[in-house]
Amino acid sequence: YSDWFLPSKDELNQMYLNKAVIGGFTNNSYWSSTEYSNDTAWMQDFSNGNQHIPTKGAANSVRAVRAF
Repeated sequence: YSDWFLPSKDELNQMYLNKAVIGGFTNNSYWSSTEYSNDTAWMQDFSNGNQHIPTKGAANSVRAVRAF
């Protein structure tokens, strides 16, 4: 399939709010596709729901999604 993408920070937050229904998440931080600057992007922490802005070099999880 060619329609996979990283969710935006708002889409990722909706996934966090519905993580029990969606399933398969760990208590890690997940990258979003929403950039904050050239060197940073938004992340969603799935252990507590916080969103934060680390540098893009930080190693964290991703959860690709498909449009439906």
